[in-house]
Amino acid sequence: MDVILLERVAKLGQMGEVVSVKEGYARNYLLPQKKALWASKANVAAFEDQKSQLEARNLETRKEAESLAEKLDGQQFVVIRSASDGGALYGSVSTRDAADAASEAGFDIDRRQVALAAPIKELGLHDVIVTLHPEVEVTIALNVARSAEEAELQAQGKSIQELAAEEEAAAEFEIQELFDDIGGAQLDELETEDEQRTAQPATQEKSTLDEKLGRDDA
Repeated sequence: MDVILLERVAKLGQMGEVVSVKEGYARNYLLPQKKALWASKANVAAFEDQKSQLEARNLETRKEAESLAEKLDGQQFVVIRSASDGGALYGSVSTRDAADAASEAGFDIDRRQVALAAPIKELGLHDVIVTLHPEVEVTIALNVARSAEEAELQAQGKSIQELAAEEEAAAEFEIQELFDDIGGAQLDELETEDEQRTAQPATQEKSTLDEKLGRDDA
């Protein structure tokens, strides 16, 4: 099926080109999104009449997209989700979630502009492509974490595995300190008992000596 493109379409062609596509792709995507028209003689002629206006409009929207791209490219947005200790999400992060996170930060993004190869199902930092215009794309990062504190640590470059290892090490250290405290207390007890046992014979010996001296004096 031949269509005439009303804007640049990735891996398909530039504005004004007549290209052959599958009918389903045209009906379900290109035509509803107003990215193309059936390449009938009437439509081709109409496009030629409006070509200059379409090109001017495309230039304007591209400049707007480039202005937004300068602010958006490289931005990182936090998405809080429940997950297992191993980092697997109880659910997933979708294109809508990505768009909502960016919108909450003041960027006007539509979920249809967000491209995910697959839903995000793990904690961590994930790069996401956002198409602001057929000729303008940027990359943002989604910081998917269980809490704001965890997100901050991930932003510093620590993975969920490293965070878990640190927590485990901290717990082991606390347990070891507890055992050390208990062991120290027990050792102090034993030393006190030893001192008492050592002092007891000397006391008894002194008492016996005092008794003997008393008898001698008598």
